[in-house]
Amino acid sequence: MRMVFRWFGEGNDTVSLDQIKQIPGVEGIVWALHDIPVGEEWPMERIGEVVDQAKAYGLHVDVVESVNVHEDIKLGLPSRDQYIANYIRTIEKLGQVGVKVICYNFMPVFDWARTDLHKQAPDGSTALFFEKAKIHGTDPMELVQTINRNSTLTMPGWEPERLAHLTSLFEAYRGVTEEDLWSNLEYFLSAVIPAAEKNGIRMAIHPDDPPWPIFGLPRIITSQENLRRFLHLYDSPANSLTLCSGSLGANPDNDIVSMIHEFHDRIPFAHIRNVRVYENGDFMETSHRTEDGTVDISGIVQAYHDNGFTGYVRPDHGRHIWGEQCRPGYGLYDRALGIMYLWGLWDAYSRERAESAAERKEAVQ
Repeated sequence: MRMVFRWFGEGNDTVSLDQIKQIPGVEGIVWALHDIPVGEEWPMERIGEVVDQAKAYGLHVDVVESVNVHEDIKLGLPSRDQYIANYIRTIEKLGQVGVKVICYNFMPVFDWARTDLHKQAPDGSTALFFEKAKIHGTDPMELVQTINRNSTLTMPGWEPERLAHLTSLFEAYRGVTEEDLWSNLEYFLSAVIPAAEKNGIRMAIHPDDPPWPIFGLPRIITSQENLRRFLHLYDSPANSLTLCSGSLGANPDNDIVSMIHEFHDRIPFAHIRNVRVYENGDFMETSHRTEDGTVDISGIVQAYHDNGFTGYVRPDHGRHIWGEQCRPGYGLYDRALGIMYLWGLWDAYSRERAESAAERKEAVQ
């Protein structure tokens, strides 16, 4: 397990590289050029700036999250080929600086959805919250305003310049089915996976968050069955998964531990976080501690450990604690606590395995 930490860039993050470097076991950043409009080719000069910034603190840049996919690709429009060409050139540039994994998603319009960014918990902390009934009665534009309200930091997946065309986007998706989305995803993979293979990069798709349709938009990366179907679209190690326990875990029917055992060799990157799912379908993000949520975090870490996982892991969304003012879900304190919890589980499983091996060796002698 190789621990990394998401960083949004100088001037766009309340957490510094100096602070990240001090978290035990963190070896690299998960990064992106968040100010480059979706669909445009990333400039090599800008890529080099981030590489140099990270290296100054002894951190690697192996994982990029995300090189976002233009809506025309998801819609299957004739213009998609130009955007795919831009995407491939970005892959080639990232390969030149040593990037090993590109996380991306194929969710129409919204990369993720929450109805409250600072829902208060009984202990006084706040966290991201999803109220299922509220989504059904909400104008999508109201949700956009909620997400971007009073934010001086970028909100990935909710870029104002993209969502300014929300009405036309919804009109474009009218009549687009799940099968249409599958077909357009396969077209995208057939173009970019060979480029990824040539450049030593694994493309790792992120599950839909939450893992069900919202506002009538189709969503397909939602379950173990659909992950299996996705991997069969292009059978290559370069076509892989970013397994997010929080996104998939919002649906209690999803067995994350089973997914890890089945797909472990196709998971180069894992997001580990916990959520508390309520009977009415609402969910709230919690600490990473197993007992605080509905997701079996200890079982998830054990499944990775049992399968000899050597991929990249990052703590995902954290709570906002101790008065920290930060990008919703992406403060320093709770994610650092999450890392130490994950390391504690990993170390315990490592010691247990070592002791069992020693006992077996002694019994043989």
